[in-house]
Amino acid sequence: MSAAPSNIPTVDATSYSYIFEKNVTIPLGNGNSGSYIRCNIYRPKPSRDNEKFPVIATYGPYGKDVHYAKQVPIFHPHSYAEVNPEHKTEHSAWETPTPRYWTERGYVVVRADEIGTGQSRGFLDALSAATIDSFCAVVEWASEQEWSNGKVGLLGISYFAATQWQVAARRPKGLAAIVPWEGFSDFYRDACRHGGILSNSGLEKIWTRQIGSNQFGLPGRASRNWGDDTIGGSLAEEELQRNRVTIIDTIRENRFRDDLRFASVNFNLEDIEVPLLSVANWGGILLHLRGNVQGYMFAGSKFKYLRFIVGRHDLPFYYSEEVEVQRSFLDAFLKGEDRVGWSRKGAVPAVDLVLRKGNVGYNDPKAERTFLRRQEHEWPIARTKYANLFLGPDGHLDWNKPVLDVTRKLEYEAFGSEHSRELITFTSSPFQSETEITGHIVVHLNVSISRQRWQTTTPSDMDLFLSLRHISSSGEEIFYTGTTGEPAPITKGFLRGSLRKVNPQNRRHFSWLPYREYLSADAAPMIPNDVYAVDVEVLPTNVVLQAGERLVLDIGACELAGSGFFQHNDPIDRAEAVFKGINSVHFGPGYDNYVALPVIPSNDLLGS
Repeated sequence: MSAAPSNIPTVDATSYSYIFEKNVTIPLGNGNSGSYIRCNIYRPKPSRDNEKFPVIATYGPYGKDVHYAKQVPIFHPHSYAEVNPEHKTEHSAWETPTPRYWTERGYVVVRADEIGTGQSRGFLDALSAATIDSFCAVVEWASEQEWSNGKVGLLGISYFAATQWQVAARRPKGLAAIVPWEGFSDFYRDACRHGGILSNSGLEKIWTRQIGSNQFGLPGRASRNWGDDTIGGSLAEEELQRNRVTIIDTIRENRFRDDLRFASVNFNLEDIEVPLLSVANWGGILLHLRGNVQGYMFAGSKFKYLRFIVGRHDLPFYYSEEVEVQRSFLDAFLKGEDRVGWSRKGAVPAVDLVLRKGNVGYNDPKAERTFLRRQEHEWPIARTKYANLFLGPDGHLDWNKPVLDVTRKLEYEAFGSEHSRELITFTSSPFQSETEITGHIVVHLNVSISRQRWQTTTPSDMDLFLSLRHISSSGEEIFYTGTTGEPAPITKGFLRGSLRKVNPQNRRHFSWLPYREYLSADAAPMIPNDVYAVDVEVLPTNVVLQAGERLVLDIGACELAGSGFFQHNDPIDRAEAVFKGINSVHFGPGYDNYVALPVIPSNDLLGS
């Protein structure tokens, strides 16, 4: 196959309400070993000569020509069935803006295949430094085209959001605004290694189903209705293998942030200057929450906004009211048409919350849209009062510290037998009055590891899995919607014991948000029966507890309920030889264990 790109675009100006240009080639310049990008362009039909339009660009590996659900096998059938009908079109694609909608409103949509996928030649290494280099090239190219007004905005979900942060930090020519919708900003902490623990199963599934299945040169894509076959012909399996690396293989081998895979994509959020609207999902606790919150907090943009949503990660992006928010924001910075006040400092409150109050069920879009909204001027909310719920050896959570004259401990097993206890649970008394918890949570624990009797290995580490759950006044658990529609708890937290070290000197370290470097030099094995004080970062959240309702904290040695397919069960990363044994939480003099909750004052919030 020739390394040189062919001039092969096709143009259709009659079949749709917009001009459709397919397989337009974007050269990448020197040093790319013959790589190039191919994209589809969807342009409004101009009403006058030389009319120019702002551009919305997306870049990713899932296939610019793979329809959301039109073909069989369907990309995501259950998702597409529930998408807003206005966004079910000939050119609908997973997690990306709908061309018909945006062209009708005066935008050009550029949808590019990532290097090594679809029709873009090159080495497939998703979410790598080359991903960001190429995306920047796409942005700059789009800003210079004759149909462009020179301003490019980025808009998309998940993968199509995560890369926006890094691109914006590079400040490519023409970039005017970004809308990262449920997309992690920290590849290590948000996506790959939660608290240092490898999050393997979700990334493996995404690679197998959505990325590897779309590799450049892979035979049979058209026969599987998975986009088009590669222009110029297919590649042999040996060459395909040489031209790719899987996400999971690289992050399994790279355990720390200073390892090459993570260091190569590290960036500083403060370098972001363009206006941004960060959209975080309260239920996206395994991938689509933390990064949007911290991205907003630390970005250097003068105009930055944080909006919270609920529901499955695939649906709200297309809700009519949410699309209007996207459009009004992009209109303000790409067209200069500010109907809302986004471009006037302070005219729009910086934070827009969804308040999760009441039991509306889960994976029910209609019911979830009954949750009320409230606007705030900052994050975290300035009037937050942090209150400690103390863990007791009797399994209670209490506002009062337990008074103990002697030390005690609660034990649970890591990699135990089928009938062993792999978690311990702590339950609060019923709340006496309505209490809002909104913000960042830290759980402080005193923990140790030890051998079981006759155990042939000695543990040197522990993985902490935490889950905060909501119990109604009638005793049933209140579930929230997880990323893929699974029933989820209020929030979760994770920590690998050997990576417990925090850096309190870092400017991003707070009492309510411990900062960890996760460097190779920080790794410190745990010695059996020594007690270690650790602060576990629990993902930011919101919940309104009503009188009579309870909180439950689970602490486990393995995956807890509500993770969906985002499991932490890699047999190499979580080897039994390292983790098998007894895990303990210690109580007594000098051993305070508590949940530091961000309480928003309103009447008597803490009860009695």
